Amino acid sequence: MDGVSYQRFPTVRIREMKDDYLKFELRNTDPSIANALRRVILAEVPTIAIDLVEIEMNSSVLTDEFIAHRLGLIPLVSDRAMEMRFSRDCDACDGDGSCTFCSIEFTLHVKCTSDQTLDVTSHDLRTTGQSEVVPVDCAGLNDDAPFSDDTLEQRGILIVKLRRGQELKLRAIARKGIGKDHAKWSPAATVTFQYEPEIHINEALMETLTLEEKREWVESCPTKVFGIDPATQQVVVVDAEAYAYDDEVRKKAEAMGKPGLVDIISKEDSFIFTVESTGAIKASQMVLNSIDVLKEKLDAVRMSLENEENDDQFGELGAHMRGGL
Repeated sequence: MDGVSYQRFPTVRIREMKDDYLKFELRNTDPSIANALRRVILAEVPTIAIDLVEIEMNSSVLTDEFIAHRLGLIPLVSDRAMEMRFSRDCDACDGDGSCTFCSIEFTLHVKCTSDQTLDVTSHDLRTTGQSEVVPVDCAGLNDDAPFSDDTLEQRGILIVKLRRGQELKLRAIARKGIGKDHAKWSPAATVTFQYEPEIHINEALMETLTLEEKREWVESCPTKVFGIDPATQQVVVVDAEAYAYDDEVRKKAEAMGKPGLVDIISKEDSFIFTVESTGAIKASQMVLNSIDVLKEKLDAVRMSLENEENDDQFGELGAHMRGGL
């Protein structure tokens, strides 16, 4: 297989982009790359999350462990996560929260002094120093601005509720991590991709159906992929990407005695990605970070394979990597 190159040149086209949502096409590549990208986004793009909680006073109805768990799941703005160090790799501190390279310290002190139930939320978390690392729902808000009834819905993520006399005082340390270690560090709410379907209708065979039969066949598709053009009474593809590969239309065509009425294939080198962010990182930046992480992993593999002594372990893959991708 000398001289054979497996190099490809993937292309990306953005379809829709928001801060917390991204939909794009990935073409000219294979499923292994698409799935690797999906898995890296979910599990290996670093973010910042609360990892250590020291509770000084807790007279609420929730236990210390329960509150610590809820704090850890609050997404924090993690734009600088790629620049930070993992606490296990930081040689400038002992991970106590006083190091600007690997950790951010938060404090929370709330006491209920009225008969009305007091909601303790993510907005009550105060950071010391790194003001850009805050809960995602507090980004851009003024910490000193009082909340009115009109902004009650913007109070943030609920941590616990306090009644008169109850108090919660704690110190929390946020650190860099990845979703592979704990789900609280995953920046993605969901990441999916699907093969782009290619649908071909047998027009000659379709013309043998009556209008009522066409409607019956169109309605057999649960995801409404097909429709009938009111002007020409022809069956048309309305939304090819909605096809769920359930074969319902094929089964219906066979039941009607018209096998081959439609041919649906999936393009093996074309994928449609949907990425939703928790808010810790913008969806677009999350994809870019995942590409950087994937590059680092591939570089590590390449370096480990440059030594011919690894041939026994990696076999043909080692020889291929040394010869270039």
